[in-house]
Amino acid sequence: MNPSAPSRRGPRERLGAGLFARVAGPEGRANRARIHGTPGPRWFGPERPIRTVHGDASMFVGGLGALLFQSLHPRAMAAVAAHSGFRGDPWGRLQRTSTFLAVTTYGTAEDARRAVERVRAVHEEVRGRTSDGQAYHAADPHLLGWVHAAEVDSFLRAHQRFGAHPLDAAGCDAYLADTARVARALGVADPPRNRAELARTLAEYRPELRATPQAREAARFILRHPPLPRAARGPYAVLAANAVALLPPWAPDMLGLSRTPAGLGGGLVRLSGHALTRTIRWAMAPPPPGPPGTPTAGDG
Repeated sequence: MNPSAPSRRGPRERLGAGLFARVAGPEGRANRARIHGTPGPRWFGPERPIRTVHGDASMFVGGLGALLFQSLHPRAMAAVAAHSGFRGDPWGRLQRTSTFLAVTTYGTAEDARRAVERVRAVHEEVRGRTSDGQAYHAADPHLLGWVHAAEVDSFLRAHQRFGAHPLDAAGCDAYLADTARVARALGVADPPRNRAELARTLAEYRPELRATPQAREAARFILRHPPLPRAARGPYAVLAANAVALLPPWAPDMLGLSRTPAGLGGGLVRLSGHALTRTIRWAMAPPPPGPPGTPTAGDG
């Protein structure tokens, strides 16, 4: 493709390419080609709910909500603050997470296994103590269980509110059964496999949760000071407001956050979330095929 081609893209292609580059990183195109183009058996077939959820624009809201929710476990937050670079390299962390989700959801079984092994190796090295002296180890099955439960709860909440095709009751349970396979591979001892088990798991962790100064600092950074160009901050504020609104009712209070921005009702926040996710879905959807040689959002 010649260097002038990006200027010929329409607004849809430019927006889609920009969003993809932000969440997938500089290796995104190559990773996408490998994940989807490598032949071989997969952990999940095309009919599985995990593909429906993880491939939808609602993940932009769910992913941000998951970061906030996960931060409420003091040992998990201490590990993130000390080892993950959420402040120094937030986009790198996002890109690594999105690549892992893509590989385990869509990639070959062999690539998924290798991705899990890499994450487990990293977890083995992450050890330390919280500010009040509690030891943490990222490979601890109990801590992994919290991170997983908070993540899938956030992803599913976002999908059921903003997804293009929300799941029925059986589909929600099947999604959790799918994600449990990945969680077990990562070292979670007994991940929830349906909504009843997820609710029970979250209730069991509740007494351990509190907003440490690190968690509140992370929330302020994520929600109010994102490393974004000025033009992107308005849409991001919509994303952030909806991520907070989707948390369990008690979670924003812990973090010192309002469930809705000042002067806006919950209904208006939700409407803005629907508009934003529809726009993201429109921008990132593959364009209809054109004549041979027509550039697309993935070119360049």
